[in-house]
Formats: sequence, structure tokens, C-alpha cells
Amino acid sequence: MELSDEMLKEISYVEISSYRKKVMKSLDGEVLIPTQIARNSEIRPNHISKVLAELKAHELVECINPEVRKGRLYRLTEKGEKVAENIEFNK
Repeated sequence: MELSDEMLKEISYVEISSYRKKVMKSLDGEVLIPTQIARNSEIRPNHISKVLAELKAHELVECINPEVRKGRLYRLTEKGEKVAENIEFNK
């Protein structure tokens, strides 16, 4: 399957940041709160919200309960899942 230029740009955007890459890997097939993402990805919790905001802006991640203040649940969007499929997580 050939990837569109748009998809290649998104893959590159995630790949250039180890934090974005780790958060994407953590969310791959999961629905998690930021603390769980921090634990899974070994990133300090204070960095997680910034990374999630960046990924949300690129429509790679979505919050499924934005009305709550604590315990927000995040998952990959359909676009995020496609990007995750094309990222080398084992580096």
C-alpha cells in the first residue's frame, strides 16, 4: 500500500520526537488516562499533556470524555492508528 504525502508527513512528525513516538506506542490499541500513558512510556507526567495536545492538533489522538477534569481518556484516532502502523517502535 502506498502512503499519501499527508500520511508520510504525519509519520515523520511523530518519528522526529521520541516523546510523541512513545505516547503513540502507549496508546496503540488502548484507551488510557494521562498517568497510565506516562507510566507506560516512561515520560514524566508534566510532559504528557503537552505531547497529547500536539498529537490532538494533528488529529492523531482524541479525548473521549473531554467534559471531565480528572481521568480524561485518550485513544488513537483512525488516522493515528494508520500512522502507528507505519512507525518503527522498536528503535
